[in-house]
Amino acid sequence: MERTALHTLEQWKHSPRRKPLLMQGQRQVGKTWLLQEFGRRSYQDVAYFNLEENPALGQIFETTKDPRRIIDQLSAVRGAPIRPDTTMLVFDEIQESNQALNSLKYFAEDAPAYHVAAAGSLLGVRLSRPGSFPVGKVDFLTIRPMTFSEFLMACGEAVLLDYVGNVSSISPVPDAIGQPLTEKLRAYMVVGGMPEAVDVWSGEKDPEAVRKVQQAILDSYELDFSKHAPARNIARIGYVWRSIPSQLARDNKKFLYKAAREGSRARDYEDALNWLVDMGVVTRVYRSTAARLPLPAYDDLSAFKLYSADTGLLARQSRLDFSVLSDPPAPFVEFKGALTENVALQSLVSHFEVPPRYWTSGGQAEIEFLLQRGGDVHPIEVKSGRSLRSKSLGVYRSSFGPRLAVRLSLGNLDLRDGLLNVPLYMVDQLDRLIGMALQES
Repeated sequence: MERTALHTLEQWKHSPRRKPLLMQGQRQVGKTWLLQEFGRRSYQDVAYFNLEENPALGQIFETTKDPRRIIDQLSAVRGAPIRPDTTMLVFDEIQESNQALNSLKYFAEDAPAYHVAAAGSLLGVRLSRPGSFPVGKVDFLTIRPMTFSEFLMACGEAVLLDYVGNVSSISPVPDAIGQPLTEKLRAYMVVGGMPEAVDVWSGEKDPEAVRKVQQAILDSYELDFSKHAPARNIARIGYVWRSIPSQLARDNKKFLYKAAREGSRARDYEDALNWLVDMGVVTRVYRSTAARLPLPAYDDLSAFKLYSADTGLLARQSRLDFSVLSDPPAPFVEFKGALTENVALQSLVSHFEVPPRYWTSGGQAEIEFLLQRGGDVHPIEVKSGRSLRSKSLGVYRSSFGPRLAVRLSLGNLDLRDGLLNVPLYMVDQLDRLIGMALQES
């Protein structure tokens, strides 16, 4: 499968300011495959070491901080030399050894000719803990589930993807293009973007096989809770994690601790929630108190929504059956359109530097997402049905007068009176479409 991160890795390799790469992301999101595939494509040799599968490797980093001695010992372990420039050196599950993590600093300072990349499934959890870390000495790359564009490529729909990727004006997409893209989006909403699930779906179209893959991933997350989380938080993490589908099914999707467990208080569950965020399996979207730049400066830290990092895992958590694919509107409208919002959010966090926020006004209006792009804040409304009427977007526009408002919906591509309607299947093109709309308006 093709992943856009392969192009990012190529840029990293050839950067004159290249530092050791630290790749993070949730478990089974494809980090190991990406590093090994990139190494196969771009280097003569890949020296791969997994610190979770072989804990004894950690002793090498405990006995020396000299990268050349580390290279000599690792070369002896693998029975082949590790050479600068032609060998890609990979440390997988690096969170298992704090000394290995810290060694990246010395590779950056004393052995910059070596191409070093590290990855970790629970790296975010590790980095949130106190301890030595090579601050300023590494390049970061976060890997997320496959986008809808990557899903299309995996399913052999490069022609459809090329069409939407080369749209050069804000004008309606022909039904002959839009209808199959909408069908593929419905499948993506239930299959999701975890690489193994996508691989099974693209090759076999077997719902039961996809369900087994998704359930195995969910089970592995639960095992991580019990294995790696502080004992006092294990049960609380489980309560928060398992409450996400029901939280998103409410009309008001603001996260409520008492909805995770009756009588819960924020101060008792905050660490558990932060653990899930650091693990990368959930995305937290704060409420914004003002539609101003920069958005993070106006976060209401007491009010937020919690989404799944992957729409397919959310569908499986919710026990949404694949039979919904036979009912065209169903994936978009089931449990209050939660999957539709989740798909939109997945794309936004993958394509924009500043994570989106949401906005409310006295319980009378709510905008699903606020997007910071350049010197603008754009309100983004997500519509799961065919009706495009919206009181909330009108309230926001009259209050703040944005240069451009955006609606993601099942409607066609259109720009009218400062409102850009983008079909949900073009959500990955949003940055480019906003730029075009601002030029045309």
